[in-house]
Amino acid sequence: MNRSFLAAAAAALALTLAGCGGGKEAQGGPPPAAVTVATPLVQDIVDWDEYVGRFEAVQNVEVRPRATGFLASAHFRDGQFVQRGQLLFRVDPRPALAALAQARAQAAQAQATLANARTELARSQNLAAQKAASQEELEQRQATLRSAEAQVAAAGAVVRARQLDLAFTRVTAPISGRISERRVDPGNAVVADQTVLTTIVSVNPLHFVFQGSEALLLKYQRQGAGTQNGTPVRVKLSDESDYSHSGTLDFIDNAIDTGAGTIRARAVIPNPGGFLKPGMFGNLRLEASRPYPALLVPDTAVIADAARQVVYVVGKDGSVAARPVQTGPLLGTLRVIRSGITRDDRVIIDGTQRAMPGQKVQAKQGKIQPGAAPASAPPGSSAPPSSSAQAVGR
Repeated sequence: MNRSFLAAAAAALALTLAGCGGGKEAQGGPPPAAVTVATPLVQDIVDWDEYVGRFEAVQNVEVRPRATGFLASAHFRDGQFVQRGQLLFRVDPRPALAALAQARAQAAQAQATLANARTELARSQNLAAQKAASQEELEQRQATLRSAEAQVAAAGAVVRARQLDLAFTRVTAPISGRISERRVDPGNAVVADQTVLTTIVSVNPLHFVFQGSEALLLKYQRQGAGTQNGTPVRVKLSDESDYSHSGTLDFIDNAIDTGAGTIRARAVIPNPGGFLKPGMFGNLRLEASRPYPALLVPDTAVIADAARQVVYVVGKDGSVAARPVQTGPLLGTLRVIRSGITRDDRVIIDGTQRAMPGQKVQAKQGKIQPGAAPASAPPGSSAPPSSSAQAVGR
């Protein structure tokens, strides 16, 4: 009895142990990692390239006197806004007034000579009609009249020249704009067309001048974008986070700088309040493409893998695959994908750190929301720092 009982107990224990081992084999390894997947967002966008440049005045004039003499007075405050034609300086006008008076006297003398020549000619004509004057005398009187008329014309020209000299003693603003400080104080002698009295720069609009590479110029010309006058641009200053100053491209130089391999370009930026000043530096965004449909994924879904960039996609069987991609600019928090995936691929947008290529995952369906306003590529981002994008219609 005891031996039979012990045998039965041993058999039961063996069956129990066998059952426990089979349960562990049935459970297998850990469960699949949970991730969130979504198909790429398809949106029409425009690429923007970034450049560093500076503002320049559309008009920059050095104010010089047109008359030589002593500077008598100044009629502006340093740094004020002046209108075209406004009086700025006055050169001592007394020498010009004396010269004008002399010219007018000479003109009056010429007029008197002309009147006398007309009288003499009329007398000779009457005498010639009565056969009392020779033809030679008549012709001489006519020549005297023509000479007197020429003298009157010459005297009139001298008067107008002396009037110009007098007008040139008034130095007026040739353009409207912001004036600099005066460089010559009243009491000093100035020389016509040589002495710089001050400078004036126009305020609204301003030019923004920048340099572009030959490679970018070729790209624009082949794409038919970025090289046309009127192409939109946006500028931000060194202390600004947004590209709040809008303008248009208005000039591209006609030749490449052979030394630097760049070409000079210029944009027109409205400046109605006069806040922008010539010489300020800024960053410019140039519309570098025509609108095109782009695939967008969260920038966090792009993984740097050695010398390439990849995104993880989940197949129909739930397995993870790494897809090498070519990335484009940043649109808010979304990254443009140039190539490597299709619009039907299920991209892992959350949980990439838990996914491994070749393993299966538990995929939860998500959705990629449109990005925020365009921003520059952040430090360490996979996109080139000189490129950005913007959704069409924003």
